[in-house]
Amino acid sequence: MTQSLRTGTLVLASKSPRRRALLDQAGLAFAVVPSSVDESRVAASLPEKRARLLAEAKAHEVAQRYPQSWVIGADTMVVIANNVLGKPRTAHEARHMLYALSGKTHRVLTGYCICCEAAKESFSDTVETKVRFKTLTKGEVDWYIDTEEPFDKAGGYGAQGLGTFLIRRLEGSYASVVGLPVCEVIDYLVKQGVVQR
Repeated sequence: MTQSLRTGTLVLASKSPRRRALLDQAGLAFAVVPSSVDESRVAASLPEKRARLLAEAKAHEVAQRYPQSWVIGADTMVVIANNVLGKPRTAHEARHMLYALSGKTHRVLTGYCICCEAAKESFSDTVETKVRFKTLTKGEVDWYIDTEEPFDKAGGYGAQGLGTFLIRRLEGSYASVVGLPVCEVIDYLVKQGVVQR
């Protein structure tokens, strides 16, 4: 089912409630049109590049359907020791990820793309944030898994939710860890005259 959007509408090409909340908090008016990109078909040797390519693929897929709109696409990856941690499907996978991150510093990479087909404009980049976890006890890991919060989050945790207790230190963009580097996105939209600040 295709939405009818007015010319110039800002569109978030994601069904992520966290990205939606970030844009809401920034005071932006936007529509939500999730992309239908098959992520398994986007390959790259470096996670930084893959995050950006996935964001581009998502944004451009939606922009082709709504060429008069400015579309934002994003993809977030959690990387530890060059291993990308996806979204855990089971308690066993969540436990494995949380113990892998326990007491260590990992990288959160969020690729983002902003484009408008009609304006022939497109910009993409990847923002890296370093996140240091506290050393977790078995009780903390078990409790957190029981909340079921880890199961739809890259790396098995949500920085903006109950998982905030896991984070000892953060170096970079908190919003990017949540799912969208809002500062960089708004800077670009202001530069393009899409939003006023």
